[in-house]
Amino acid sequence: MILPSWLQKALFATAVMNISAGVAFLPPAAALRASFGFPEGGHPLYLCTVSMFVALFGFGYLAAALAGRIDRLFLTLGAVGKLAFFTLVTWLWAAGAVTGQAALSASADLFFAVLFLKALYDTRPTAVGEALAVPAR
Repeated sequence: MILPSWLQKALFATAVMNISAGVAFLPPAAALRASFGFPEGGHPLYLCTVSMFVALFGFGYLAAALAGRIDRLFLTLGAVGKLAFFTLVTWLWAAGAVTGQAALSASADLFFAVLFLKALYDTRPTAVGEALAVPAR
C-alpha cells in the first residue's frame, strides 16, 4: 500500500524508536535499559535475540518509510507486535515485576499500534474480490 504522509512520518519515528530499543537490549547496554525502566536482563543469548528482532522491525519500518509503501501483512505484524509488547509490559507492571517507567516507555508502542491499525482500517479492501486480487506488475 502507498503510504499517506502521516503514516510515513510515523514509520520514520518508530524506526528510530525500534532501532534505539534494539541497541538498548544489547547485553552491554544495561544503563540504557534502566533509563527506560526495563529490568537488568538475563543471559546474553536472550538479550541479543530480543535486540535482533526489535531492530529488524525497526529497519523494516525505515525501509518502508523510505520506499513510501508498505505491505499490509508487515504493517499488521507491526501493529500486533506493538500492541502485544504494550500489553505484556503493562501486565508485568500491574504484577509488580517492572517499574511504572517501563509501562510509560511501552505506551509509545500502544500509540504506534493504534496508528498502524487506523492505516489498516482506512485502506481495507472494500470487496471480497479486492482482498483476493493479485496486484498487476
